[in-house]
Amino acid sequence: MGALVSLISALASGEAMAALHRARTTAILYGLAAVFALCGVGFLIGAAYIWLAARYGPLVTSLGFGIGFLAVAGLILVIHKLMTSMRSRRRARRRQADMTALGVTAVLALLPAIAKSKGGLGAVIAPVLAVVAYAIYRENAKPTPPKQDPQDMS
Repeated sequence: MGALVSLISALASGEAMAALHRARTTAILYGLAAVFALCGVGFLIGAAYIWLAARYGPLVTSLGFGIGFLAVAGLILVIHKLMTSMRSRRRARRRQADMTALGVTAVLALLPAIAKSKGGLGAVIAPVLAVVAYAIYRENAKPTPPKQDPQDMS
């Protein structure tokens, strides 16, 4: 309730309009700064080209700049691909953890109803014990070494 009153009073006093005006002005100034920064970088690249062209010739310098820019573009794409796959794996792990938590929550919510049913708690305990036993078996079972082909022994 207090936040609503504060919002209404801010709107009534024109404070919100002033904040919007400041935000728009700031966005315009940052945009202009970015344009001038890009122009500066362009002139620095041009100066580097002129300096290297005087030293190594225009053809070699053009080839070097072209290869350099293509290498930077490729590096950016490779880094983006690695970061995307990392985020995808992280999301999949998070989704799996969420689904596990949801399943556990659902089972815990249904547990009292199942315990009161005709099968009783035994209907729940038997499958749980089977899963636990299988997990213990898998943990303790040693993998069998691959069999060697008698023809490969020569």
